[in-house]
Amino acid sequence: MIKASFAFDRSFVASFKKQSIQRLERAALVATHKASLDAKREVRAAFGSAGLGGLQNAIIQFSDLEKGKVYRRGKDGFSASGGLAINTTNERTVGAIISYTEGAEIAPIKGRWLWFSTNEIPRKVGRQRMTPELYKKSGLEQSMGELVYVRGINGRPLLVIKNAAVGGPRGLVGKRNKSGGLRKGFQEKAFVVAFIGIPRTSRQRRVDVLQIVQANANRVGDLINIEMQKGS
Repeated sequence: MIKASFAFDRSFVASFKKQSIQRLERAALVATHKASLDAKREVRAAFGSAGLGGLQNAIIQFSDLEKGKVYRRGKDGFSASGGLAINTTNERTVGAIISYTEGAEIAPIKGRWLWFSTNEIPRKVGRQRMTPELYKKSGLEQSMGELVYVRGINGRPLLVIKNAAVGGPRGLVGKRNKSGGLRKGFQEKAFVVAFIGIPRTSRQRRVDVLQIVQANANRVGDLINIEMQKGS
């Protein structure tokens, strides 16, 4: 009988163990990065499909791979992660994303009514969505006309512009000239409804972010195996 034996000293075993853990750490970093990156792409695509394309770029991805390290847990344990976040300081954008991903009942914070602009006036001032407060603050009451509160037929309040100058390529309320007269291509309209007020509104969930993230989290184990096999 022929017998062969090999002896491994402690330094060899320790080195092998260290290298194996480092390979696993690297694989976990890459796997969680890929899973969170795919989740971001899918969430953004879901926003686009739901008609919320204006919000999708606020969704960003982060991972420990980008930081270049795992987080240690005890002697040999570690964690590696990736995830999604909302990257904006705009409170309206944050609120809209939360509403459309979780569902929400929206009520006015100030005053009694939520005001929504109509298609009769410009939708934005600069990059900000039009509101009665912004309309007044930006000086449009002086150039386009004062907002007048009236009660609508259904009992809901309206903010109207009387004797409004209407025209231009989109047929919207526009500014008068410096003397208060009508600019070329504009005509005067007795009144135009600028804003409609409602007491509250609800938003149904239109994108299930949690489901998308969970589906990609379930892939992490397989992605780790793929990364480990690359170095075998």
